[in-house]
Amino acid sequence: MITHVVMMKFRPEVTDNEIKELEALLAGLPNKIDEIQRYDFGRDMVGSERSYDFALVSIFANLDTLKHYQAHPDHQVVLKKLGVMCENIAAVDYENMPCHHPSADGSDPMTSKNLFQKT
Repeated sequence: MITHVVMMKFRPEVTDNEIKELEALLAGLPNKIDEIQRYDFGRDMVGSERSYDFALVSIFANLDTLKHYQAHPDHQVVLKKLGVMCENIAAVDYENMPCHHPSADGSDPMTSKNLFQKT
């Protein structure tokens, strides 16, 4: 599985209505692009100086399905809108790595490589 993460910093003049229009466009994409397995997005809640204003996280079966999504005409409409609205966009695409959560009884079959083990 591939996770696609996008963070957006809006231009100061972007209005709340423009952000709502973007949200409506994004909300429609999973119904138009079959390759999307999961699609979450939202506005920043903290508002710190280093925060981006908006983020999107989507999941795809593999790199080919992500590329199809990126080339899809409805996604291209969103990209054009973002080009006008954003002063900065950061993105990362990564292959999901399995993580282990120790079982309730405390046994941990991954003791040699448990990334969550406290020392």
